[in-house]
Amino acid sequence: MDVRFGLDTFGDVTVDGDGNRLHQAQVIRNTVDQAVLADELGVDAFGIGEHHRDDFAVSAPDILLAAAASRTSRIKLGTAVTVLSSDDPVRVYERFATLDAVSNGRAEVTLGRGSFTESFPLFGYDLADYDKLFAEKLDLFDALRTEEAVTWEGATRRPLIDTEVYPKTERGNLDVWIGVGGSPESVVRAARYRMPLMLAIIGGDPVRFAPYVELYRNALEQLEVPALPIGVHSPGFIHDDDRTARDLVYPHYKAMRDRIGAERGWPPATRTGFEAEVDHGALYVGSPETVAQKIAKTVTALGVDRFDLKYSNGTMPHELLMNTIDLYGSAVIPRVRELLEADTPSLARSAG
Repeated sequence: MDVRFGLDTFGDVTVDGDGNRLHQAQVIRNTVDQAVLADELGVDAFGIGEHHRDDFAVSAPDILLAAAASRTSRIKLGTAVTVLSSDDPVRVYERFATLDAVSNGRAEVTLGRGSFTESFPLFGYDLADYDKLFAEKLDLFDALRTEEAVTWEGATRRPLIDTEVYPKTERGNLDVWIGVGGSPESVVRAARYRMPLMLAIIGGDPVRFAPYVELYRNALEQLEVPALPIGVHSPGFIHDDDRTARDLVYPHYKAMRDRIGAERGWPPATRTGFEAEVDHGALYVGSPETVAQKIAKTVTALGVDRFDLKYSNGTMPHELLMNTIDLYGSAVIPRVRELLEADTPSLARSAG
């Protein structure tokens, strides 16, 4: 199986070793250092999320990715995700075409509606138009991918008439994914626009997303579109042994989940629930061997082409994040490849 492996971060505002909150500026610099380490270790892709709130430092991921481009040589640089609904598709295309230039063709962008809504009032959008904004802006972005003159009209902005957008990419198009959290309509839409699918699996047994994988592949087949990549994005943390990994990440996991949960009406996180999510759900926490086994199981069960580990975990210190990146690149990825290669005959039999 030719599987690619990435790392994602939301640029969470972290603490130092003494528990003191870092300035957002330092978090931004640390995030670039994390991308550099991932590149040195041979990780395939690095994604940075977009947020507009106090507990996340990154509101302009494309700028951080450009900084990372100047210090890396091979890793793909993208987003996790770009909230297209509250942005301008033309500006998004221009920014990532520019990133593609400075990175020598290593840019990619994952488009999504976003699970946080702070950007809508910030940029003057009505949340009542949440679905309409994404649908129309994705349609315009798709038209821009041709890198030819665009004529487009919708209800959320003035039309474009025979309009060119610059710069053009040297390869003629951008690498574009659609991020999906579990809506069948979004899965079919990704197929209709001929864009690879990135599944955000952040809770529950990852195997429950198998119907979405099947739906996407069936939709592509019905549309007579060649097979496109499918990826998985899930949270995790890696340390030397399973118990230490769980003990280290849990306080940060709980603080982050309880903060967001208070906004969304979720009950407080419990250690029992956390342990169950690690054992049976979508938290990839543990030693390199444990995390590798779990990733291999997910990749095999879903038949996906890419796995991205969201290694940022709330306020967890930069040093522990760097250690996770180190173990992911040096130990987990090689081990997953071994496991997948060893399982190839059984995969072939099940496919037959």
